[in-house]
Amino acid sequence: MSRFSSLTLTGALLCVVVTVAVQGQAPQGGRGGGPQPVALPDGAGKDIVQAACTKCHGLNQITGSAGYAREKWQELFATMIKLPDAQAATVSQYLANHFPAKPGREPVLVPGPVTVTFKEWMVPTLGQRSRDPVQTPDGMIWWAGQYGNIVGRLNPRTGDMREYPLLPGTRPHSIISDRAGTIWYMGNANGTIGKLNPATGEITVYTLPDPAARDPHTPVFDRKGILWFTLQNSNMVGRLNPATGEIKLVTLPTADADPYGIDINSQGVPWVAYNGSYKVASLDPVTMAVREYPLPDQKSTVRRVAITSDDMVWYANAALGRLGRLNPKTGEFKEWPSPSGADTQPYAITVVNDIIWYNESRRRPDALVRFDPKTEKFQSWAIPSGVGTVRHMRPTADGNNLLIHQTSTNRIGLVTIGRTVTTSSR
Repeated sequence: MSRFSSLTLTGALLCVVVTVAVQGQAPQGGRGGGPQPVALPDGAGKDIVQAACTKCHGLNQITGSAGYAREKWQELFATMIKLPDAQAATVSQYLANHFPAKPGREPVLVPGPVTVTFKEWMVPTLGQRSRDPVQTPDGMIWWAGQYGNIVGRLNPRTGDMREYPLLPGTRPHSIISDRAGTIWYMGNANGTIGKLNPATGEITVYTLPDPAARDPHTPVFDRKGILWFTLQNSNMVGRLNPATGEIKLVTLPTADADPYGIDINSQGVPWVAYNGSYKVASLDPVTMAVREYPLPDQKSTVRRVAITSDDMVWYANAALGRLGRLNPKTGEFKEWPSPSGADTQPYAITVVNDIIWYNESRRRPDALVRFDPKTEKFQSWAIPSGVGTVRHMRPTADGNNLLIHQTSTNRIGLVTIGRTVTTSSR
């Protein structure tokens, strides 16, 4: 465990020019192989795209994208890189000519009785891949700037933002807040976990005890204040005791399970999503013994899980485009097709007042979907800046509203859930 002040790194945080942001969907499963070489079509602007965009992502992120009109392309890459006006105009026209909007990617939006209001903020540093916002008890919204080695803070009342630089090479994948409002981040690229003191900016770094534990992914605190976290490509789940700094790790029984999302039920039991397999799993909170629950369809993969007050385990079946539920007491699974179809790749999922919220990540714009377990009815909305991907969502600190993000466009979002509109017939 080591400590350093974020103030000493101010000069080390260089301008992040581009990110992995022109969002093509990754192959199904957690591993999927690297990007294949692609050739861009000839035309004015090709050389600029070839030189600028490949600094941080493969060209397959462009050729495999949903495609956009010129204005939307310009809006998109302006969140990643600052180009002179003439070059920006050339690039946006080139991209629109050769990569226009593809048909069939529009979401199927389901009307319903609930109103929502979206508010979004673009974060200061371009191309940082902002994600995984969380709200602390004082109302501040924090985010992880994965490709910028940043943890950021937003005051939603004023719009003021501050960014805290981390050690180079950290690439924080996600963050979480403890009860005191301290921010914990997952050092996805350097195998560390960090703790940021918001009052002082001091950072404490915890190094994982096993060199095979390379990539802390998603964290969650249990009610005793113990931090649980997944390590996707390491195929592990970890536990950190903040009082002692002790870290324990367990390797999952299924090879290449790619543990992804994690949540804790009312009994303190962690539940883990397998993004590389057709299973979810629970861990004994004391022994860390793993119990796996295979989904009925072996073509399934599970991005994330969320748990309602009755301890039902809800999950996003990314491979099959379904919302699912496991009853741990009976072992019974039930799934519902997502409104926009089997190829929608549901991704983030959370619970707000026992209502399920998730997104359809392979639609443009991204669709935010609500599901009422009592009525088994869906309702959905287009996310205003939905050309990116919501990879994680959480309730606000009061538990009544929703925090989202768009990694591709560097936006943090607040969804205010309004009243339920009822109609009467005469």
